[in-house]
Amino acid sequence: MSNPQQLRYSKEHEWLSTAEDGVATVGITEFAANALGDVVYAQLPEVGSTVTAGDTCGELESTKSVSDLYSPVTGEITEVNEDVTNDPSLVNSAPFEGGWLFKVRVTEEPSDLLSADEYDAHSAG
Repeated sequence: MSNPQQLRYSKEHEWLSTAEDGVATVGITEFAANALGDVVYAQLPEVGSTVTAGDTCGELESTKSVSDLYSPVTGEITEVNEDVTNDPSLVNSAPFEGGWLFKVRVTEEPSDLLSADEYDAHSAG
């Protein structure tokens, strides 16, 4: 499994793109997608809502279980991926591309986000 070097990662297995104009893209990692199994439903935060780093902001339901979705940063939701709402399997088939979950205008970023190498070590246990 190869996690993109340009992304940052939370210990809860979300990834975060570099914020462009203050807006960052968020998804879950391939590790998390594999652990969940086949995702069949995605409840994403609403556009305009505020999320707080480390807090639950949605959930992903798979054939195995239901998992909370955590925001890696604090900010306002600017967009959700309607493609994932319509076809949740994108989370499994393309977690770093078409399976992104939402975009957030970042107002606060925690200092404990991980690099790809740090995340690899964290997810290896």
